[in-house]
Amino acid sequence: MRVARYYNNQDLRVEQMPTPQIGPGELLLRVEASGICGSDVMEWYRIHKAPLVLGHEIAGQVVEVGEGGERYFRGDRVIACHHVPCNTCHYCLSGHATVCETLRRTNFFPGGFAEYVRLPAINVDRGVWPIPGEVSYEEATFTEPLACVLRAQKLARLQPGMSLLVLGSGIAGLLHVHLGRALGASPVVATDIVEYRLRAAREFGADAAFHAEENVPARLRQINGGRLADIVIVSTGATSAILQALRSVERGGTVLFFAPTEQGVTLPLSLNDIFWRNEVTLTSSYAGSADDHARALELIRARRVRVREMITHRLSLEETGLGFRLVAEGRESIKVIIEPQR
Repeated sequence: MRVARYYNNQDLRVEQMPTPQIGPGELLLRVEASGICGSDVMEWYRIHKAPLVLGHEIAGQVVEVGEGGERYFRGDRVIACHHVPCNTCHYCLSGHATVCETLRRTNFFPGGFAEYVRLPAINVDRGVWPIPGEVSYEEATFTEPLACVLRAQKLARLQPGMSLLVLGSGIAGLLHVHLGRALGASPVVATDIVEYRLRAAREFGADAAFHAEENVPARLRQINGGRLADIVIVSTGATSAILQALRSVERGGTVLFFAPTEQGVTLPLSLNDIFWRNEVTLTSSYAGSADDHARALELIRARRVRVREMITHRLSLEETGLGFRLVAEGRESIKVIIEPQR
C-alpha cells in the first residue's frame, strides 16, 4: 500500500509498505479521509520520531474483521480514535482519562496518511464509532479535533451567557469560536494576525474578530460592556498571546491553554497582579474522552457545528507535502483533508 512518510515538514515521501495484517479483535480500515492537524506540523515535536507515518484524524471503511470481532462488519463506515485509555486507572476513574498512561501508549498503525490502517483490539473496543449516514467521510474526520475542543470548553466551565475570547483563529480556534457560539457564549471574540482567518472567525460565529496586535483588553471592554472575558482560550503557542490572555481575563474567569508553545518557553508571572484577589483559574486540556467523541460526532451530524464549510483543500496522498506546507504557513487554508484513495 502507499503511505506518505514524514521526514520533516518539507520532506514527505509517498512510499510503499506492506498492508498491515490484522489479528483477533482487530480491524483493517481503508482510509477514505484523513485531516492534517496543527500538531502534525509541529516539527520540534515530531522530528525526533521521524521517519514515520502521521495522521490521526481518520474516517474510513472496514475491509477486514479479525477473529472474534462481533461489533463491526465489512463495509461499515467508521471513525477511529488513535489513543484510547485503560478505563481502570486512577486517572480514568477520576475523570481524567486523557492523561491515562495507556492512552499515551496506544495508537493505530501506521498512521492516517496511508491507504489502510490496522486498528488494535483495544482501539476497536473503546475508540471506534459508526459514521451516521448523513455525515461524509471528510466531515467525520472532524470528530477527533472537535472532541478535543469540547473537552477544553468543559474544563474551562463555559456556560451560556459567558463571554469568550479565543486567541488564535486557526482550525482549533475556529472550532472553539463556532462551538462556543453553539453553546451560548456571548459575546464571542477572536484574534489572529492573518486577515483570512479573521474573516473565517466572523463567518463561524465571532461577534468581533480583530488583529492580535491591537489592544485586546481595551477592545474587549468596548465590546463586553466594560468587562474582560469570562473564558479565554489560547489556541496559539505565541508567547505574546499568553501574555494577552493573562491581561484579558475577567475576575473570577478562566484561562485555558489549548495550544503548546515552542520547546523551552517559560513565563514569569506576577501572582499579585494576576491572581491575588482576582480568583483567576489557569488550566489546560489534552485530547478528548470517549464521551467527547460521541458528542462531537452528534454535533456534526446535527449540523450544530458546520465543519463542511471549514474544509478549504482536499488533496491526494501524493499531495500530502503540499498540505503540510499549507497548514504550516497558516495563510489561506483552514482545514486540509488528505484522501488516500484518490
